[in-house]
Amino acid sequence: MIPFSPPHITQEAIDEVVDTLKSGWITTGPKTKRFEKEITAYCGNNSTLCVNSATFGLELVLRWFGVGPGDEVIVPAYTYCASANVIVHTGATPVMVDINQDDFNINVNAIERAITSKTKVIIPVDIAGLPCDYDSINQLVSRSDIKSKFCAADETQANLGRVLVLSDSAHSFGARFKGKVAGSLADISVFSFHAVKNLTTAEGGAIALNLPAPFDNEEIYKSFNTFSLHGQNRDALAKTQKGAWKYDVLYSGYKGNMTDIMASIGLIDLKYYDSKTLIRRKDIMTAYQDAFSKYSWAELPIIHDVNRESSFHLYPLRIKNVSEEQRDLIIQSIFERDVSVNVHFQPLPLLTAFKKTGYSINDYPVAYYNYSREISLPVYYTLTEEHVDIVIKAVIEAVNEVLEL
Repeated sequence: MIPFSPPHITQEAIDEVVDTLKSGWITTGPKTKRFEKEITAYCGNNSTLCVNSATFGLELVLRWFGVGPGDEVIVPAYTYCASANVIVHTGATPVMVDINQDDFNINVNAIERAITSKTKVIIPVDIAGLPCDYDSINQLVSRSDIKSKFCAADETQANLGRVLVLSDSAHSFGARFKGKVAGSLADISVFSFHAVKNLTTAEGGAIALNLPAPFDNEEIYKSFNTFSLHGQNRDALAKTQKGAWKYDVLYSGYKGNMTDIMASIGLIDLKYYDSKTLIRRKDIMTAYQDAFSKYSWAELPIIHDVNRESSFHLYPLRIKNVSEEQRDLIIQSIFERDVSVNVHFQPLPLLTAFKKTGYSINDYPVAYYNYSREISLPVYYTLTEEHVDIVIKAVIEAVNEVLEL
């Protein structure tokens, strides 16, 4: 069986983890801090905090921005549940909008129609690793008529004076939009380093701060660091300094820090990210594009265009003119040929947690249309050329079998 997305752990990464284990420092410490600085240098943003998951990072940002009951946060209907769950956790209301048909990303016109005086944050999601249209989103929230709708509820919101753009960049580490790297495209971006991501720390994530003046991103980094450690104003590393044992708890925070064990894996992944990881993933997707472009039933994903370069995280192939039931049969047929595939994603209104609170998939026809025809194919560093050929053959045979071509 060809797996869908196994992690790629090199001997160098193992050695780095062993070095950490032997160092006597395994929680948040010098390697986490180094990883943060290297992410910042790579992405070109102002400051970066590593955390235990992208989900925690998104929620931390919402709470810092004062989002709570009575507020609205705009999010695409086509995303993983974490993008909306964090909104629910704050007591705010997820306002779901439809997506673009061509690239799976949030539709900017739909965002504009959804903005009200209750809107505090927009969460664009870079589906499959292809950046959203951040120029249009950033211009939208800066327009005078849109800013006039914004009602600041606290000093932080007043300092920004508009809706916050919080990018869910869980898929897009290393992606580029008009020459800028993901992490520097929005006010704040949050990455995921989960086991299935291009760059992994097993679990983990990072908050990339890129806020405009008058915000001091380094001071916000310190505040976020405190928030991720129960509100404690000295972390374990700081308390190792002579006489620095005493600390205070400034507020009731959360526990969401990254450990040096996790950062050790990430440091090695980042070291080879551009020179190896992205190149291999692009080669695999290019092979898929070349193979499936010959078939009229294949709708190919955008992996790059004049403004954007994907991180090549997912390959979301769509089959033209099929029903959801036919798509499911094609998936089953591919599995029977010993190839693992997946679907990214079931739109949020199809899930019980959101359906039962009143969301209906009928309100998001493009999201459903894309979902009902989508099949994600394996893309990972150790996928060989032979395996790529097997995947291509399995997909073609499965489609021909189900559609009786």
